[in-house]
Amino acid sequence: MTTPTQVTGTWKELFPPKTSNWTAEDMPELTGRVYIVTGGNSGIGKETVKALLKKGGKVYMASRNETLAREAIEDLERETGRTAIFLKLDLADLASVKQAAEEFMAMESQLNTLFNNAAIAWSPIDELTAQDYDLQFGTNVLGHFYFTKLLLPVLFQTYDANPSDKPRVVTNSGTIHKTFPKIDYETLRDSKKRRKLTPNQIYSQSKFGNVLLANELARRYGDKIVATSLHPGVYFGRLQRYVGLKEWGIVRWGWDLFFLPHSMSAYTQLFAGTAPEAANMNGKYLVPWATEGRMHKEATKQEISEKLWDWMEEQVAKM
Repeated sequence: MTTPTQVTGTWKELFPPKTSNWTAEDMPELTGRVYIVTGGNSGIGKETVKALLKKGGKVYMASRNETLAREAIEDLERETGRTAIFLKLDLADLASVKQAAEEFMAMESQLNTLFNNAAIAWSPIDELTAQDYDLQFGTNVLGHFYFTKLLLPVLFQTYDANPSDKPRVVTNSGTIHKTFPKIDYETLRDSKKRRKLTPNQIYSQSKFGNVLLANELARRYGDKIVATSLHPGVYFGRLQRYVGLKEWGIVRWGWDLFFLPHSMSAYTQLFAGTAPEAANMNGKYLVPWATEGRMHKEATKQEISEKLWDWMEEQVAKM
């Protein structure tokens, strides 16, 4: 059950200040540093790539749709004068995840920040991943888990090269994780129980899973990396591509009054992934703008995150 304190915190997350004390302009110079942004071809992912490029970072845009990614790369090149690198990644297919990680590590021996940014929300109940997991959980959580796990060697190598500058893993969650703060393992594959959940509950469960993933990553490997999760803010983009006016009507119209610019929605994850002061925030949950927030109390329970981690290890072991 959501407590009054959590409600207050959630309200502040949904309606942050109109201005931020920290912006993308406050990022340090990033020349010589390497980044991956999943889902970087649109929305806050694209804004994140743009900001990293502007500061001199070498950025891999990890995306499923090559056509859209190439268009985004050309668009950003016109804006920044710098070129992102396309990395083919379909988080809904574990074979593609493995191939993408191997391809990256064949090209790079350094990774300063992995932005686990991509997400699918409110998808039709019939849609599953290539390995028959629920599409939202399989993409948002399991796909990112496997990608992160496979990239741990290059993250550790980056740490070994400069232990005073830990690499980071920034995982995009959302305040919606507080509305369904549990993992019902019977619903992670198609089942009668899964089909009784609403798309919103399934999405919320995946965002709760994102927080658990970041927390367990922080606990297991906090000596070598900085792992955080965050709520980026409320915005409209390809994330909501399954939401139509027919289904949402006046609700969607009302949301349009409060949607944030994508550039501002990128601030918090850019802060987590680049700001010197965020180097001491391992295991924290951040909220707009670039500040520590409060995750749901269930997410703080080690046994819950450990169980999910072990379950995901079992799922990818066969790959």
